[in-house]
Amino acid sequence: MNAETTSTPRKHTAGLFDVRNIIAALMGIYGVVLFIMGLVNFTEEDKRRADDINLNLWCGLGMFIFAVCMALWCYLRPIVVDEVELERDKAAAEMSNPNLPKDD
Repeated sequence: MNAETTSTPRKHTAGLFDVRNIIAALMGIYGVVLFIMGLVNFTEEDKRRADDINLNLWCGLGMFIFAVCMALWCYLRPIVVDEVELERDKAAAEMSNPNLPKDD
């Protein structure tokens, strides 16, 4: 190891494992499916039951907009994982409870 690798803090973003990305992906998929169903499968019976509002279309659009907002939030404000702090927390937890299983 050289001095450069030990002196620089080891930080990285959570990336795809950020829960906001997972929520954005699920909401985006469901939103697109609902939007397509609203465009393709809106019958007169559906129109009568929903007081002339295409609920699938509007809910799908809302879910998709929500997903885009979540993805933008994750892109603009990523969660930074500090490896040094993580190791320090693990060591403190092991010292406070020595019966915890060790990660190898």
